[in-house]
Amino acid sequence: MNTETIDNIKMIAETAREFAEKNIRPNIMEWDESQTFPKDLFHQLGEMGFMGVVIPEQYGGSGLGYHEYVTILDEISQVDPSIGLSVAAHNSLCTNHIYEFGNEEQRNKWLPQLASGKVIGAWGLTEHNTGSDSGGMSTTAVKDGDGWVINGAKNFITHAISGDIAVVMTRTGEKGAKNNSTAFVLEKGMPGFTSGKKENKLGMRASETAELIFDNVRVPDSHRLGEVGEGFKQAMKILDGGRISIAALSLGTARGAYKAALKYAKERHQFGKPISDFQAVNFMLADMATEIDAAELLIQRAATLKNAKQKMTKEGAMAKLYASEACVRISNNAVQIFGGYGYTKDFPAEKFYRDSKLCTIGEGTSEIQRLVIGRDITK
Repeated sequence: MNTETIDNIKMIAETAREFAEKNIRPNIMEWDESQTFPKDLFHQLGEMGFMGVVIPEQYGGSGLGYHEYVTILDEISQVDPSIGLSVAAHNSLCTNHIYEFGNEEQRNKWLPQLASGKVIGAWGLTEHNTGSDSGGMSTTAVKDGDGWVINGAKNFITHAISGDIAVVMTRTGEKGAKNNSTAFVLEKGMPGFTSGKKENKLGMRASETAELIFDNVRVPDSHRLGEVGEGFKQAMKILDGGRISIAALSLGTARGAYKAALKYAKERHQFGKPISDFQAVNFMLADMATEIDAAELLIQRAATLKNAKQKMTKEGAMAKLYASEACVRISNNAVQIFGGYGYTKDFPAEKFYRDSKLCTIGEGTSEIQRLVIGRDITK
């Protein structure tokens, strides 16, 4: 990166850090325990330019690259990973899908609203019986006159209740067939388009997760993204970039847990000295710091390739796999360093620990990342 880019990233990091400290930190546990999705906060994030980070300015976005995007997610997630998760889902899934595969009319219609944060985006791929096997989805779109009729349901959808716009993958061919999926943009208020059960989650509790339900939803053909049958291919390309998002979320979560543990280890005294001086704790902190740096380097490599519009399927999967699993290890060690206090809600370690696990599951499990990497290196 050149000096101008580095200076810009430092400025963005400081801006995101200050925003998170002022507007997020005071509310962390209230939102977590009540499972409140703070929709107004995301309007503020939109005003900061954080809801359309990589969207060009002509569509109302910030026109930034993936290095800046990773920085924003990292800084927010150090304070509250659940807010980082929602920022990631809105940017990299819904908004980016419309940008990458929408035509000019569709981009001009929906992207300025999404990038402003006045409208919250959702993205629907996963179903009750199709997680990793998304080619076997049950949600269908059937051509009817000059439009389509969609039936089915999606689950584990971020912003399913509070979202205003959803990009939804449907099956337009036979189960298991090639090119059997098509993506559509749905708007809340369409008859038959509703939300279902909200999940009661272990962590990331301020990031809303629920069902999307489609009961004979009539959608005009102008809401179709790309060609009929391209939906699954589109989704896989979107998930390539989404893996950078979850890797950055993992990095911020890990860094937040590490910083809290390091601070505590320096302040907590046993046997007349800080516990950070004891080799067992000192080595644990050393491993945590090393894994954070390694994760960041993998993420920056994937971001560089993404900015250059080069293939980065393997590199994105590596970044997501390593960062997410390191995040769980680091958050676990943070609880251990805090000892008994790490098991209480009076200290931050337990929340980072609860939040961390989602990173190894969302947008492709660790097992799927290994499958993606393995196929790439042996083809």
